Amino acid sequence: MPAAVWIAAAFVLGLAVGSFLNVVILRLPARLTHAWKRDAREMLELEGAEPAPPGIVRQASHCPRCKHPLAAYDNIPLLSWLLLRGRCRHCKAPISIQYPLVELLSGVLSAVVVWKFGPTWAALAALFFTWVLISAAGIDLHTQLLPDQLTLPLLWLGLLIALMPLFVDARAAIEGAAIGYLALWCVYWAFKLLTGKEGMGYGDFKLLGALGAWMGPVALLPIVLLSSFIGAIVGVVALRMRNQDHSTPIPFGPFLAAAGWVWFVFGDTILATYLHVSGLR
Repeated sequence: MPAAVWIAAAFVLGLAVGSFLNVVILRLPARLTHAWKRDAREMLELEGAEPAPPGIVRQASHCPRCKHPLAAYDNIPLLSWLLLRGRCRHCKAPISIQYPLVELLSGVLSAVVVWKFGPTWAALAALFFTWVLISAAGIDLHTQLLPDQLTLPLLWLGLLIALMPLFVDARAAIEGAAIGYLALWCVYWAFKLLTGKEGMGYGDFKLLGALGAWMGPVALLPIVLLSSFIGAIVGVVALRMRNQDHSTPIPFGPFLAAAGWVWFVFGDTILATYLHVSGLR
């Protein structure tokens, strides 16, 4: 098939997957919190239990306000939100802009991945990589948590793919995973020893380790620099818009995920452009 057909198909698939990613972003943290509380009650031998929140796969989508199940025609990615003008058909409550934004982001990034890698096994792996990063970034924005349920499978899959290899060889993947994790681990402890405060979470270590497993150690410095640069700009703007001071915590995971995806897809182009402009090539 022509490349345009593959790219269009990837966009449509990305929209559909983006609808599921919204479910993951909203329901996975609630499921994890419920499990943590359940385990704590069992350890402390406390009675009583809270009802489990909706499952990620089995329970159908519904309006968060009126709890009315969504019909199939109200659950078409992006299109349904536009047709309903961002409101529930039954109770007219506003539907969060997050839903169409995540779907559109997933569709666009999926199309870019297939445009970059073509209809190959590398593209299939890159799509999974993209979707996990979207989920992790969305959850971190909401809760300032990067669940192990996302970062660790991404890390191990990157190491396994390196055995083929699709992107980097096994040696580079192992080095990238180890250096990526330890780099932020060292920064964390240095900052804590100097200030007595925690500057980031352990999920950030694992996410950078996962990015290193997919791209090798050479990609780590550009990813950290790019994510820090973007994070500083966005953070300052966000704090000023909300009238908050600099002590307000800002999740770093979304910036790591964004920088990691950009370097994963366009890193070779960015590096070649830099070398050409700087006169090193």
